[in-house]
Amino acid sequence: MNNISPLATVSPKAILGDNIEIGPYAYVDDNVVIGDGCKILPHAVVFSYVHMGKNCTVFPGAVVGAIPQDLKFGGEVSYVEIGDNVNIRECATINRGTEASGKGTTKIGNNCLIMSYVHIAHDCRLGDHVIMTSYVGVAGETDIDDWAILGGGSKAHQFTHIGCHAMIGGASKITKDVPPYVLCGRDPICYCGLNLVGLRRRGFSSDTMRTIKDIYDTIYFQGNNISDGVAKVEAGFPASPERDNILNFIKNSKRGIIRGPEVVEKGMVE
Repeated sequence: MNNISPLATVSPKAILGDNIEIGPYAYVDDNVVIGDGCKILPHAVVFSYVHMGKNCTVFPGAVVGAIPQDLKFGGEVSYVEIGDNVNIRECATINRGTEASGKGTTKIGNNCLIMSYVHIAHDCRLGDHVIMTSYVGVAGETDIDDWAILGGGSKAHQFTHIGCHAMIGGASKITKDVPPYVLCGRDPICYCGLNLVGLRRRGFSSDTMRTIKDIYDTIYFQGNNISDGVAKVEAGFPASPERDNILNFIKNSKRGIIRGPEVVEKGMVE
């Protein structure tokens, strides 16, 4: 049985699962699908073409599914797709996709935490277990892989890619791709080591973490440019899921990956 406040506005064209709670002055538009066990709290807004999984909560002031803030948007049907167990906190905004991107859908995976005042622009993709801390903003078509954490106030340039298990320090300016498993921050943003706390929590062994560190030492601290470092890793380390993930990420990077601290410091001195 659903618990819908008489003060809420819910379209008869919305498809609601079981055990839904919709609070006073919440708004649910046409062509919305909300899964079992979701809560749309007072003053939250869910616009058209949002598909939400099970056991999600949208907190007061959050706006999900507004049209993209993209001048290429021509009024076409586009979507926001949200997985299960996602918390969207106060005043966060998640925009629909745009057809011009070739995607047309903004996607949020399962078990994500989107804290207050976060902005997720058109056609972004978040994997599972992603944490977006308060005041994070990610521009259009940003890809964020599983288990990544973005520190408060960080801003990501459009088309950037953030790898799995990466941890980004607060107030970072993300202008390059952030490879998997790393800890990064400073200004300008640079590699600062491994996300050791996150990797331990996720059950990575000491040997695996040592191998990942050795790979990044080869790329960042042995006097190689990125391409030469990648070649040395490919030749010098046996295949493993972690090695292959790092290599594939770097080879497919369109913006180039963040630099090492020595390169950044040298550039600042010069």
